[in-house]
Amino acid sequence: MKILNNSFISDVKGFKTAGIAAGLKKSSKKDLAIIYSEKNAVSAGTFTTNKVKAACIVLNMENIKNHNTQAIIINSGHANACTGDNGFKDAKIINDITAKELGLKPEEVLQASTGVIGVPIPMDIMENGIKKVCSKISSDGGDDTVQAILTTDTKAKYITVEIEMDSKKVVLSGAAKGSGMIKPNMATMLSFVVTDANISKEMLNKAVKNSAKDSYNMISVDGDVSTNDMFLAIANGAAENKIIDSENDNYKIFKKALDFINMELAKKIARDGEGATKLIEAYVVNACSIDSAKKCAMSIVSSNLVKAALFGSDPNWGRVICALGYSDGEFSIDKVSLTFKSSLGEIEVFKNGMNINFDEDKARKILETDSIVLYVDLSDGQYSAKAWGCDLTYKYVEINGHYRT
Repeated sequence: MKILNNSFISDVKGFKTAGIAAGLKKSSKKDLAIIYSEKNAVSAGTFTTNKVKAACIVLNMENIKNHNTQAIIINSGHANACTGDNGFKDAKIINDITAKELGLKPEEVLQASTGVIGVPIPMDIMENGIKKVCSKISSDGGDDTVQAILTTDTKAKYITVEIEMDSKKVVLSGAAKGSGMIKPNMATMLSFVVTDANISKEMLNKAVKNSAKDSYNMISVDGDVSTNDMFLAIANGAAENKIIDSENDNYKIFKKALDFINMELAKKIARDGEGATKLIEAYVVNACSIDSAKKCAMSIVSSNLVKAALFGSDPNWGRVICALGYSDGEFSIDKVSLTFKSSLGEIEVFKNGMNINFDEDKARKILETDSIVLYVDLSDGQYSAKAWGCDLTYKYVEINGHYRT
């Protein structure tokens, strides 16, 4: 697998994209994007588990059943959630307009929205914006697209990789947004992966669902599950590899690349948590089951007390062990050990269920870096899991205290 340093989508055959400032946001920032496949394509996705779902989610859950998907229209600034029947009608109109501009059927268009909940989309601005963004699609519009999907994010998030199957070069390119309201069971998180791989809808769906479990579903910024979360993938077959229609060697190659992209995007989201200064990785090893390992890891990165302690570089191991204790994971506390790790070294601070003497100054120094690993050994089996989060800072409260104003 080769990591490409070019912009989002530019190396993926048969895909074009664009991002513009349509006027949906109060600022002059870009706020509307389109992703378009020139060829028929298959799609798959995962969606928020929040019972309160945005109109685009409801519409997508139906349209993604279609055997051809060629476009995703994305707006930032308006979530179009809790907007009633009119909001759903607006979502359908957005698909209608996009389809007409691109010569598609409305059900061949997927839609993503992010922004303030409960505010209707200004449809006059949206209609003009769709016409404009569709007229600007190109193979090098990726930089504009990754900017147009952001809200409180401080940086764009994208990655592209190249793999080889059947002597054909196959490219996968992913972009995401997410900074706050992040705890996916599926989080506010949007992610899009496009690929020229030739893969069946059934196998793409399998890969997407399984990949999300170990990436987007293993991050937490603030424990909030958004109304608009989604991860969408589109594959158009332009690489002309032999179709992947079973869990063969090519499927494994494809899945490995997809997993890499999704884990990298998930970590970028966690690192860019609202006001965050540190990326936190909880690495739980030697668990009795994968379920226990995941529960333990997610509980640690979701704990506000852990997050606050790490913001202050406080080696307060008790907060980590406490979060472990209410995780619902199965383990015996008298077997558990905890080590703090970073680029400045590592130090064991808890062993066999008890406090141990350790160098507090060294531990604090290790925690002062911007990337920290909380390494938990349960000594109870052979399973492991990783989860990612960020520290909790004053800035998070400031950002969310003025989100609408």
